[in-house]
Amino acid sequence: MSRPIFSLEGKVAIVTGASRGLGQAIAVALAEAGADLFVTARDVSSLDETRARVMARERKCHVAAQDVRDLSSIAATVASCREKLGRIDILVNNAGFEHVSPSVDVNESLWDAIVDTNLKGAFFWSQAVARAISEQGGGGSIVNLCSLTSFVGIPTAVPYTSSKSGLLGMTRALAAEWAASGIRVNAIAPGYFRTAMTEDFYQDAAWQDRMISKIPQRRFGKDEDIGGAVVFLCSEASAYVTGHCIPVDGGFLASI
Repeated sequence: MSRPIFSLEGKVAIVTGASRGLGQAIAVALAEAGADLFVTARDVSSLDETRARVMARERKCHVAAQDVRDLSSIAATVASCREKLGRIDILVNNAGFEHVSPSVDVNESLWDAIVDTNLKGAFFWSQAVARAISEQGGGGSIVNLCSLTSFVGIPTAVPYTSSKSGLLGMTRALAAEWAASGIRVNAIAPGYFRTAMTEDFYQDAAWQDRMISKIPQRRFGKDEDIGGAVVFLCSEASAYVTGHCIPVDGGFLASI
């Protein structure tokens, strides 16, 4: 029997920022589809739960401390993955940072922290993994974590919106450039998910009611809602899909 079209058996995936929230959920979903994992976060001890959940699916999981803003450490981290797991087939650029502030109060330090994490780090991770995949003979999938702000403007989130809009443009440009090498580059745009990074918003009951009213499915996203789209984009099921972004948003963008 041929391998199921959504299977990732025999594949190796790197997920950045995988210690909690969507990153952890994505790592677990990839493991459930059959992939072995190499996961990163700034604090390696924060990856213990992710590693345990992946290994509970009987998949290999190696961890590494890596700040995506530290470009000098990316190549070494990629080399470590190849040494431990033999190859790289998938990269999920999940690491992200958000901070809301009136635009007149944004300083250079905040701008750099957000854009360097969400856009610059994702590019140089993609570059390093593309080189590794090419050395292996080509063929692989990169998935970027875009955002609703890749499509719509959000007041007081201009650095974040700029970074995620840029990430969507980067996704399309890299897809066009690397298609001939067999590397597909796509993205997902999560809607409103309650995570550690967004928890402050959810402390406001009025904000919750206002947001729910804008989501046709009338609920916020759950961790288990995110993995399917990523597995699709990393599997043979999407072999002829590149340069696209799938909103995972309960219908938010379709209804505004």
